[in-house]
Amino acid sequence: MLFGTVHQMITIYSAKKIITMNPARPIASHVAVKDGMIVGAGSLSELEGFGEFRLDDRFACKVLMPGFVEGHSHAVEGKWWRYVYCGFFDRMDPHGKIWSGLQSIDAVVARLKEQDASLSDPDTPIAGWSVDPIYYPEKRITREDLDRVSKTRPIGIMHASGHIMNVNSRALELAGFLRAGIENGGLPLGDDGIPTGELRGPDVMMPVGQHAGFDSNMLDFDEPGLVDFGKLCIRTGVTTATDLAAKLDDDLVEIGLEVTSRSDFPIRLSAYRFHHGLTPKELLQHVTQLAEKSTDRFRLGRIKIVADGSIQGFTARINPPGYYNGAPNGLWYIAPEQMLEIYEGALKNSIQVHTHTNGDEATDLAIDMLDKALQKVPSKDHRFTIQHGQLINAAQFRRMATLGFCVNHFANHHFYWGDEHYQLTVGPERAERMNPCRTALDHNIPLAIHSDAPITPIDPLFTAWCAVNRLTGSGRVQGEYERITVDEALYAITLGAAYTLQLDHEIGSIEAGKCADFAVLDDDPIEADPAALKDIGIWGTVQDGRIFDASQL
Repeated sequence: MLFGTVHQMITIYSAKKIITMNPARPIASHVAVKDGMIVGAGSLSELEGFGEFRLDDRFACKVLMPGFVEGHSHAVEGKWWRYVYCGFFDRMDPHGKIWSGLQSIDAVVARLKEQDASLSDPDTPIAGWSVDPIYYPEKRITREDLDRVSKTRPIGIMHASGHIMNVNSRALELAGFLRAGIENGGLPLGDDGIPTGELRGPDVMMPVGQHAGFDSNMLDFDEPGLVDFGKLCIRTGVTTATDLAAKLDDDLVEIGLEVTSRSDFPIRLSAYRFHHGLTPKELLQHVTQLAEKSTDRFRLGRIKIVADGSIQGFTARINPPGYYNGAPNGLWYIAPEQMLEIYEGALKNSIQVHTHTNGDEATDLAIDMLDKALQKVPSKDHRFTIQHGQLINAAQFRRMATLGFCVNHFANHHFYWGDEHYQLTVGPERAERMNPCRTALDHNIPLAIHSDAPITPIDPLFTAWCAVNRLTGSGRVQGEYERITVDEALYAITLGAAYTLQLDHEIGSIEAGKCADFAVLDDDPIEADPAALKDIGIWGTVQDGRIFDASQL
């Protein structure tokens, strides 16, 4: 996989075009690199002034951009590809294979049956991922559907949102939940009074999921999975990615440190400690200890809070008038006093916090708590970031601007769930302003856009296409006013995302003194038809001066 190495001598790369994202010199023809750092970008004659160099023309027919920054992803995607893919849309795995999407519950059951037939041990669990019942409006998936695969081996499938899971009767039985009389908002009951097999939220997903083939820490990567996640990044031009909700226990940290230190590991991974499972005091103490272990390629010492669930799973907390179809309001994943304590402690200790909010009621909570925390612990440059923030309105943005919030919108959401939001979850008016990138920029909110991989595929050019075109899966424009320009979208997947990670001084643009991180493209995204932005080929990446050719994976 590793195609080249860093040289002590300066290497000057030529390219058809270099888009620097540096407004002082936006376009260049050559870039000089030494010891993994950019020496300068400009013309060959200008860069010759730095002294002895080696000219490398391998990118002479390519377009270079700053390495893409995926500001909201989960490295567990690499591991989940060892489970059974059950998504609605076609999707590429780390090895370049395209898996066909499944258009019905029967198709999901059929693929799981294929896996069942391949297993000799009748007790081996089957884990699947990326199913989404919202595409099957005729019924919710139940334990009886998965019992059609097997009644003897435990089976579980993670929803595409990551906030809900379905399991069969055997998995419920092993967890002690196949019985009547359970009163738990995360365990919907059937007409017989027994859980339907749908699990909502981590409190019930984790104890049941571990019987169905998922680790007790379902969002944690492992060694081969992290390697495969790196392959997905090469294929999509990503040189810095996030692992935005991991428990980061000692064993996981050791895996992360070892894998990222390898000479052929292709990305910088910024891992945020999930708030779940610790008191605020314990969380702050753990994150402080993690920061001491941070390295260049494995950044540690930051916090991720999850305030609510997902809109399409009806577990997000939304303000009146509530869900369009009359569904009850969603789930809180944290109490207000806990969020406030985390915010205050993080500000005191200069620890950055990213907060997941999908519903606007959850965003109100984050705004209110940061407002209170800043009154007690003022901070000029905390860069606390709302992740997703799909239903943020203009009034909320005005408050966020006064508090110094950034936002990272889930631009991919319109393609994957836009039609369903319009017709079912929040209705036409709110669906058209979801993930309001234009309004965020108009209110001077620092903006990034993301995939939330494995929720949707990691692919920043596709994410940029989504923000520029705002097309749903059916091809309908949803929220034309909230479209942003190609230039703004490219900024959001480079410097914009780097800013939200407090890394814009190191990455996000091609200019002297920054890391030699490049996405190597087949065509120019600025000159391309905006409708074709997602179709631009990616040759590979350069990360810290190390060259990775996707065709060699």
